[in-house]
Amino acid sequence: MVSASSDGIADHSRYVSPTVAQSVKILVVGAFGVGKTTLIGSVSEIAPLRTEETMTVASVGVDSLAGLDGKTTTTVAMDFGRITVSPDVVLYLFGTPGQRRFWDLWEGLADGAVGALVLVDPRRIEDSFEVFDQLELRTGMPFAVAVNQFPGAPRYTADQLRDALDLLPDTPIVDCDARSRESSAATLITLVEHALRFPAKAYA
Repeated sequence: MVSASSDGIADHSRYVSPTVAQSVKILVVGAFGVGKTTLIGSVSEIAPLRTEETMTVASVGVDSLAGLDGKTTTTVAMDFGRITVSPDVVLYLFGTPGQRRFWDLWEGLADGAVGALVLVDPRRIEDSFEVFDQLELRTGMPFAVAVNQFPGAPRYTADQLRDALDLLPDTPIVDCDARSRESSAATLITLVEHALRFPAKAYA
């Protein structure tokens, strides 16, 4: 089911401000259940587009729900949102599905993106290993890492995470709360600042 999530309140931000001179495409990636849909929903100034389906018995044994109590839906194509981060810059956010069987979609979604925000669940760090491999293999684009601090999750230092995830020294690692607009926006700004230090390139 494709739906534009809305609470019935009129959306007065559906049009981009006439002052906007630059639009930037960002991927939001991560393993299954790390909070990609939540982050885009929390920060988007428009009703986010979601392609979620209810999880069925067919996913039993395929999609692990360990540590994901209460999760009943999953993204099957993409999430989409928009945030204006300054009077002249707007970000378009494309969230990718986390499961391996949907990874072929990444190539199309990556086309034209300047960078990727990788969400990591500190309770399931090992689930992110293949995500980084996928990101580097299929896109090669710059990325920043956002550690979604779930309640009760273990806390790791940036150095511990850098070692565990085998990241380059200049890869930004930030903590975030995907439910918080302010936290999510700050994380995206960190990514954009990092990505803009790279030469302009169209990724695919």
